[in-house]
Amino acid sequence: MPRRRSEPLIVASAGELIVERDRDRPSGRLLRQGDMESSYVDLADAGHLEFDYMRRMRDLVEAIRARRIVHVGGAGCALPRALAVGGADRRQVVAEVDVDVLALARAHLGLRRAPGLRVRHADGRALLAAEDEASADAILIDAFVGARVPRHLATLEALHDAARVLAPRGALAINVVDAAPLPDARAIAAGLCEAFPTVAVIGGPGALRARRGGNVVLLAAHGSLPLERLRVRAAADPSPAALLAPGQVRQFCGGATPWRDRQDDRD
Repeated sequence: MPRRRSEPLIVASAGELIVERDRDRPSGRLLRQGDMESSYVDLADAGHLEFDYMRRMRDLVEAIRARRIVHVGGAGCALPRALAVGGADRRQVVAEVDVDVLALARAHLGLRRAPGLRVRHADGRALLAAEDEASADAILIDAFVGARVPRHLATLEALHDAARVLAPRGALAINVVDAAPLPDARAIAAGLCEAFPTVAVIGGPGALRARRGGNVVLLAAHGSLPLERLRVRAAADPSPAALLAPGQVRQFCGGATPWRDRQDDRD
């Protein structure tokens, strides 16, 4: 979870969206959506990632040496911008569905045009549906309505389409914020187990035992994942986390049923 900060200063707002300046880090900007911390960027240091789950995703991208990256959900585009640092050969496309978020990111969070980075106002599932087979080395899903992953992005059908787009040696990561006993995370993990041969989970020990809520990052691949490297990096992080290997994920799912498309999900 992000560190505790001193009382912030409001820089801008639009409806329930608020941009705050971090008193403890004057170049830091936090984007809130209601009570949800949506994005944090450092205007002076694009490589800084305040949120631990983004560091897990960066670790994955670096471990598999991904060069073609699709981001479903962008907000302030903290992760794409961090990945662009020292990664000039990376080609990233970001789908962000909320036009107001993009406007605030461009006006107050330092989002600018950058080589290799394309930000589109689009629904992430629609963007993936238009991508070619095996065209992405990494697919990173970090999208929310309120505090929940939009259902249509993580149904079994959507995950099968993501599997189509993912390259044979690529990897997918989904950030899930959930409350104990983690019904959303378990359902999405169950869907991943049907769409991919390899699935792993990274999160705090309490969350992995479904005794407390928090962020968990679900990982999937057609082949192997760099599990030991990810485990070491997660354990050494300022917010340490543990990793469930593929053999442990079925127990984590606990018999959950994958989400499926329904007509009202697609309207």
